[in-house]
Amino acid sequence: MQMSESVNVLGEPLETCGNDPVTGFYRDGCCNTGPDDLGFHTVCTVVTEDFLEFSQGRGNDLSTPRPEYGFPGLKPGDSWCLCAARWQEAFEAGVAPRVRLRATHQATLEMCELADLKRHAVDLS
Repeated sequence: MQMSESVNVLGEPLETCGNDPVTGFYRDGCCNTGPDDLGFHTVCTVVTEDFLEFSQGRGNDLSTPRPEYGFPGLKPGDSWCLCAARWQEAFEAGVAPRVRLRATHQATLEMCELADLKRHAVDLS
């Protein structure tokens, strides 16, 4: 297994998304991706209550703890590597969570527009 180059959507080295809870498809705290990550878990988000409710309504309950998988459940304010397609879906529904661009993998740009991500960025000055 070889992961894609760890570069963010700004063309810089990919930063850590979150370690509390530990996120990422590879549970390395980063939104790294590779050939086995079919969901493109590449968007570093700061989840909101609105988004968590939206996701649950789409059949992906991210709030409920699942100890059998080592998943504590997310709460508003947690950083989480989200599937690019789910972020895009939430964006189109008007409930997209905020994005940490410096921790969002460049592969995201295959499904999401940089301008849309920037409008939701928490780390642009």
